[in-house]
Amino acid sequence: MAGTAVVASGNYDLEIDTGFIQDAFLLDDAVQGVLDNTQYVLDGTTNFADVTTGINSVNVKRGRRDVGDQFSAGTMTFNMLDTTGIFNPFDTLSPFYDPATAQPGLAPMRRVRLARYSNTNVKELLFAGFVVNYEYNFQLGGLDTVTVYCADDFYLLAQTFLAEFNVSEQLSSARLTAVLNLPEVDFPIGQRNISTGTQTLGGASAFTVAEGTNTLDYCNQINLAEQGRLFMARDGDLTFQPRIGNTLSQPVADFHDDNTNIPYDAVGITFEADQVVNRAAVAIRGGTQEVAEDLASQAKYFIQTTSITDSLLHNDTAALALANYLLEAEPEARYTSLGTNLNKLTTAQRDTVAIIDIGDTITIEKTFASGTGTTQLAQELAVEGVEHTITVSGGHSVMYFTSPTTIVYELILNDAVFGIIDADNVLG
Repeated sequence: MAGTAVVASGNYDLEIDTGFIQDAFLLDDAVQGVLDNTQYVLDGTTNFADVTTGINSVNVKRGRRDVGDQFSAGTMTFNMLDTTGIFNPFDTLSPFYDPATAQPGLAPMRRVRLARYSNTNVKELLFAGFVVNYEYNFQLGGLDTVTVYCADDFYLLAQTFLAEFNVSEQLSSARLTAVLNLPEVDFPIGQRNISTGTQTLGGASAFTVAEGTNTLDYCNQINLAEQGRLFMARDGDLTFQPRIGNTLSQPVADFHDDNTNIPYDAVGITFEADQVVNRAAVAIRGGTQEVAEDLASQAKYFIQTTSITDSLLHNDTAALALANYLLEAEPEARYTSLGTNLNKLTTAQRDTVAIIDIGDTITIEKTFASGTGTTQLAQELAVEGVEHTITVSGGHSVMYFTSPTTIVYELILNDAVFGIIDADNVLG
């Protein structure tokens, strides 16, 4: 951790591989307004360089904003001033220039990781991926600037294409594993976190994967049939979670605006007509369209349809079950996003907030100052997307995007409310 500075929000490392094998570039990002007063280092095997005054901002975007969206590649962008010129890609004398490959230290496809150290000095990754674009901006009469664009390993899946693939009938998780094992994909086994799926995918000739199919597109089709989550976690693991259903009440963080629990700066609330789905149509490959409808909802909100064609589900019965799953007969007001800044949190709260990831459950409670009805409302919601913004002036802020989830509670013996097994209480 050479060069790491200790500040109120913790220690941060931005690590970039400078030689495709072992050299590493360490940019210890101290944030919290002291980026230009703290020592940062480029850490190869023996050489170090100070880029203290260079870092302006770091921005990470991962996941999705709405449960109806597909997951795409997570991204990270960071900006710096090149005060000494060592990042100039044409500088062959830079200590980070690799003469063996004739590439500069921030060359495309170098590994990159952003990490934060907790109060107990545990290193927690916030992003892992690759440099995909490196822009060097020459300024006449001023300091040159560098903007580095990064993407997680979904970017690699999007760059690969499948050979013709004869599939067998199997669970969605088994199909995903089979795709990742293909020689033209060869995704690292140690970088997978695949939970067992709930849906069976087809194996007849109609489901044969055509040559030239994009790998990431096909993986998203698997997840579309499952209706779970497929994303790159903050530590760089490809993560697959099964169909979203009931969620045991275990929030990892409790956000309040009444000076209790974890404070927040912003909350988004939505109550929209387009939340309604009262007609859903799903057709498997080679099958007939299966339709589920809610006539009462159609009478109130008109017909609002969603449709999936060429589903990978194995039969029409599974397609009809999915159609029913997709129905949302009534719109509900809910909190859709939440933002907070680590500057305003306690040390323990910062350690909790910084590592909340996609698929976690959080509680958001808001107080309503006016009105004669509800004065305070709490909702437990699932996290679908996470954005980190780190700047010199603003410190470290985080934004979460959420989706509704059906909460159940762990059975508690002899409890008048939670001691009865029903739709709301389950065995943990």
